[in-house]
Amino acid sequence: MSYDDNLIFVSIAAYRDPQLVPTVLDCIAKALRPELLRFGVCWQHDADEEPLLLKDDLRFRIVDVDWRDSKGACWARSEIMKLWQGEDWFLQVDSHCRFAPGWDEMLLQAMTETSAEKPILSTYATPFTPGENEVLHGGPLQIVFQAFTPEGIPQLRPEAFPRTGYAMRPRRARFLSAGFLFAQGCFVQEVTYDPELYFMGEESAMTVRAFTHGYDLFHPSQTIVWHDYIRADARKHWGDHVDTQRVACHWKDRDDWSRRKVQRLLLGEDVGSFGLGSIRTLADYETYAGLSFKHRKAQQYTVRGEEPPNPEAPFDWTDKIYPWIARIRLQRDQLPEGSLNDPQLWNLSILDEGGYEICRRDLTTDELAPLYGKQKEIALIVEFPSETVPESWTLLPMSRSLGWLRRIGGKILEDDVAILKNDEDEVDG
Repeated sequence: MSYDDNLIFVSIAAYRDPQLVPTVLDCIAKALRPELLRFGVCWQHDADEEPLLLKDDLRFRIVDVDWRDSKGACWARSEIMKLWQGEDWFLQVDSHCRFAPGWDEMLLQAMTETSAEKPILSTYATPFTPGENEVLHGGPLQIVFQAFTPEGIPQLRPEAFPRTGYAMRPRRARFLSAGFLFAQGCFVQEVTYDPELYFMGEESAMTVRAFTHGYDLFHPSQTIVWHDYIRADARKHWGDHVDTQRVACHWKDRDDWSRRKVQRLLLGEDVGSFGLGSIRTLADYETYAGLSFKHRKAQQYTVRGEEPPNPEAPFDWTDKIYPWIARIRLQRDQLPEGSLNDPQLWNLSILDEGGYEICRRDLTTDELAPLYGKQKEIALIVEFPSETVPESWTLLPMSRSLGWLRRIGGKILEDDVAILKNDEDEVDG
């Protein structure tokens, strides 16, 4: 397809990230029309860290910030949006990414394939590991609802893009990703980033704001961007902005305020100039996505990651989703070797009788610590909402040194599952 000399504004927020320059160089090298790229970078760094060698390139507009003055990723993204100068397209990526050859044409072609008036392409980018011999492979991903936080904010997870039964076209999405988002340039003016947001809830807030401003959400059907998720040795904002450093605000204070603001937004309350749009309502989004922010419940169609919009549901659908508690029993000798040596996390899934995942929990090292004893049987207790009966479980352990290990699974015993009547009482399931 023809570019017609349309400019793409590329937004990159970088916090003390040594991958910033490799990301930018790869972005330029892989573009078919690199002369049409314009970059906005919020470079948050220390004085003795590697200088940004690209700052003399006229395609770059840079906000240069001492890391101590940084207010987080959303603040940085909002600062970058101020650098937009009317470019036709807006691409937001993280500072530790790689790109597919011809990524710019791929994005524009996918936009055409959506047939939408105001489409957004966004997803969790496919993972890669930076290094001398970088391998960029793996299919595209979609974003799937996982659970609600205690504040009622959706927790999201990546899942493979379905291949069977689907044409290779952009797939309608329920959520946006902050680390890979492509939209028309007017997005910058209509859905300007809220600088008060911090981390948790950023993507849900941007999702409902974009949707209510009339944007249609899509996942690209091809792998266009790769993302380094591990970043084990990278500096993080929440690691630096603590009481022992000379910073104006502890990261946790910013995060607490941000979570409360997102909570108000998702309940339809007034949050000021960074609120919902007027083209669609919040209720329209909940119907489309199969969610209830008030009741903190999701339809099974949503939990399974089926393509939206959701089928029409009865008005009282939230009453048919019950709070369950299940005890997962497994023998220690069932675990793959290395599961408890240096665990990074255990991925626990609960399945219904149809084999559909109705709950996924990532058990962290702190949660796994009580299991380090010598007991032969291990019991995991998990609570979750579901409109179908839990029937089986799978467990996928990850070791820091060995990576993902062998998946195991089993049935849930009848005596080990129940519906919670309320927070204190149980009734038989």
